[in-house]
Amino acid sequence: MQIIRTIVWVLVLVALLVFAINNWTPVSVKIWEGLILETKLPALVIVSFLVGLVPMWLLHQGMKWRLERRINGLENTMRSASAALAPSPAIEPVQENQIEDQSISNPPAQEAK
Repeated sequence: MQIIRTIVWVLVLVALLVFAINNWTPVSVKIWEGLILETKLPALVIVSFLVGLVPMWLLHQGMKWRLERRINGLENTMRSASAALAPSPAIEPVQENQIEDQSISNPPAQEAK
């Protein structure tokens, strides 16, 4: 996925470079009635792109951070709930052959008469 993203960004930058070379002309942008901005066309395109990209990217990063915190909180709640509901270890039943082995190795003492 990282390689695809890198290829897309390289293509966008190459397209921007070709656009900038072919359109290096000054343009006038009327901001207010008495305020006119003289700039080159590629600078105007880059600034416009960033004005649209940066707020949406910041919104995306904030949403991603919030959702990761929420997921982590829910996972921690699930872990604590499952730990509280975990059954206690059961006592192992004694098998008959274990009882016989113990009685053979430790015979009961004979009563003295």
